[in-house]
Amino acid sequence: MSTFTDTPLQRPPIAPLDDSLRAALQAAIDDKTKPPGSLGRLESLAMQIGLIRGETQPVLTRPTIIVFAGDHGVADAGVSAFPPEVTAQMVLNFLGGGAAINVFTRQHGMVLEVVDAGVRAPLPAAPGLVNCRVADGTRNFVEEAAMTPAQAGAAIQAGMARVLRHAEQGTNVIGFGEMGIANTSAAACLMSRLTGLPLADCAGRGTGLDEAGVARKREILERALARHAEVTAPLDVLATFGGYEIAAMTGAYLAAAACRMVILVDGFIASAALLVAARIDPTVLQYCVFSHCSDERGHKALLAEFGAEPLLALNLRLGEGTGAALAWPLVASAAAFLKEMATFSGAGVSPGAA
Repeated sequence: MSTFTDTPLQRPPIAPLDDSLRAALQAAIDDKTKPPGSLGRLESLAMQIGLIRGETQPVLTRPTIIVFAGDHGVADAGVSAFPPEVTAQMVLNFLGGGAAINVFTRQHGMVLEVVDAGVRAPLPAAPGLVNCRVADGTRNFVEEAAMTPAQAGAAIQAGMARVLRHAEQGTNVIGFGEMGIANTSAAACLMSRLTGLPLADCAGRGTGLDEAGVARKREILERALARHAEVTAPLDVLATFGGYEIAAMTGAYLAAAACRMVILVDGFIASAALLVAARIDPTVLQYCVFSHCSDERGHKALLAEFGAEPLLALNLRLGEGTGAALAWPLVASAAAFLKEMATFSGAGVSPGAA
């Protein structure tokens, strides 16, 4: 089997956050007309945004959600409550404006883009759909690697290219969502192999399996992990178990951090893609705002792996980038208070009065 040793990944460098701005940001936060620390998590969030953007008065522009779609060969093994055809059907729903992510991005004035990274069924050209398809879905990783290194690399590069395109248009805050039947199975295998956690701690109900379905899913995935026991390098793990949408998200994270974007991290699948990106370059995590803790088994443990404190806990398990879209108003509020809130000296208010 070929590996990424034979096909090295080309990517832009990610600069660590410049901590020299921390004191100035803290002074700016403390000078606002409020008791010190009284805005709680918004204050630490404002600090992170300021460090990411390198400014004491950061302005977040053109907030964007990219939904990457792809099909998984492992769906044919019966690991999902829904058939593979639903992936294409849901992409058409996104394009028609009827999905939850459409509602939330419209509500909050966010740009929404849908990317076909590897949906099994051909999709008609449509406004709002970007065709980056590498293949008609992945292979069944119970029997063979889901992707070749070249295919995984092409999907990673496609994700990078979409982020760079949005950076050119002025986006400096971005989130990623996904659509792909059986992608919780792919994410669970990625998580288990890269963290060393037992599969039982990683694989859950997905789109709504009952207890018998979850047991069957875990048995199938255990066989797949055993078949590919020698695969341990992050990019090779991605090629073996991942999907085109997960690979594209991996590249998107790396490019977004390289562009100094504030990254809104969604749920379990998006976090599994981030896990791969962080194994490639841990610096990517400095640019990430974790939007929520999902109801999918494994996500809480993934957040602990990152040392993350999510903003929301709403028992979501939909994907699509919905948690990222819901967290955006909080992120916008953190940046807004840092830029617009009056200072003690400017308002003529005594610090003791607050």
